[in-house]
Amino acid sequence: MTDSHDEEDRTGGPERFIDQREQPTRVGLVCPDVRSQPARHSIEARQAEFEGLARAIGVEIVFSEVVKVRDIRPATFIGSGTVEAIAQKVKEGEVELLLVDLALSPVQQRNLETETKTKVLDRTGLILEIFGERAATREGVLQVELAHLNYQKGRLVRSWTHLERQRGGFGFTGGPGETQIESDRRLLRERIALIEERLEKVKKTRDQQRGGKEAAKFPTVALVGYTNSGKSTLFNKLTGAEVFAKDLLFATLDTTLRKLTLPHGREVMLSDTVGFVSELPHDLVAAFRATLEEVVEADLILHVRDVSNPDHAAQAQDVIGVLNELGVASDKPIIEVWNKIDRLPRPTDGSLGIVAAVEPAGNVAGMVETSAVTGEGLDKLLAEIDAALGQEARTFHVRVPYSEGADVGWLYAHAQIVSTEPPDDTGTTYEVRVDPRFRTAFTERFAGRIAE
Repeated sequence: MTDSHDEEDRTGGPERFIDQREQPTRVGLVCPDVRSQPARHSIEARQAEFEGLARAIGVEIVFSEVVKVRDIRPATFIGSGTVEAIAQKVKEGEVELLLVDLALSPVQQRNLETETKTKVLDRTGLILEIFGERAATREGVLQVELAHLNYQKGRLVRSWTHLERQRGGFGFTGGPGETQIESDRRLLRERIALIEERLEKVKKTRDQQRGGKEAAKFPTVALVGYTNSGKSTLFNKLTGAEVFAKDLLFATLDTTLRKLTLPHGREVMLSDTVGFVSELPHDLVAAFRATLEEVVEADLILHVRDVSNPDHAAQAQDVIGVLNELGVASDKPIIEVWNKIDRLPRPTDGSLGIVAAVEPAGNVAGMVETSAVTGEGLDKLLAEIDAALGQEARTFHVRVPYSEGADVGWLYAHAQIVSTEPPDDTGTTYEVRVDPRFRTAFTERFAGRIAE
């Protein structure tokens, strides 16, 4: 992480693993299959995802291996025989970095490094590396650094070799002073406090911006989903934006907002957020909480699912788990977007076939099959969004004379036009559906001209 205040960054702490050479780092992947711990995802899906995470930081995968774990070893997690076999592969393949698909304790990480004679990074560390590489905005950089520092707090003994030294006393009293590790932890705490303070300022700024948005009376719709589910591609297709979208895990990190006009003229704010993943580090969720508040505050959530992925059901449950962790209200309407249907084989009768067997992940307001690439199903999705946002709205008939053209514009901007009666000599009568948030402004503006 970098900061304009250089002196604040000289914490003397462990440097993150950053490959600065032209040749990609040679890595080995180990995916423990723990028999005593039932997993939501199949081991094949977990291995494929872990390989995708590794490729996201541009490394060269020398080997990828699933290892059976009958009994968890406190020292290394996996058995000694397996560790020896991995160490031999590391040596033969000239592996520079060993990636392990689970959250290792500091002791386990240190012991594995000793046994394999190479640097070891666990799943949490790998995800932090990806986020650190992709963070583009000042806020994103701060969020990732905060998560990384919290991750490193418990790993000072493992990472720093000078911790047994003691600093001399200060002032006139002298004395033994504080140990290096105490000093390092203090510096970390100070840095963490500084970043949290800066993020709090960012949050206040966002709250002010959100207040302005609410004053404009735009409903908000948030896209959420497992990483690489096609959220950003869908966002671009719906809004005409150019958010970075690629077949890559965690292609985008920063929340993007764009205005979207629905079929009946209603305007909403659509937000694209960071993708989720299984076992997303808690520190990372906490660090990105300010960014993900767009989801918490949204009027409607679009849960994008890659139904072409055999593991999509488990992925959907992971997304629901993160939403629960964020405190998303259980009564908030959610539309499931079953995306990437263009990748599915179609039956000869033209039906969706495989998609018909998909089950929604909990109570949802609706389901729509789409292809963000081809545009299939997007018209139906927009109609579903329109209908979901209009669920709580009441229907009124309002008379607008020709001389009040601004009132017509107001109706199209703040209400859903259900139907229009044939105009007569003096004006036109509109049937409109009015959202509760606009009800007071509507009744004040059209007082005396409203009939239900």
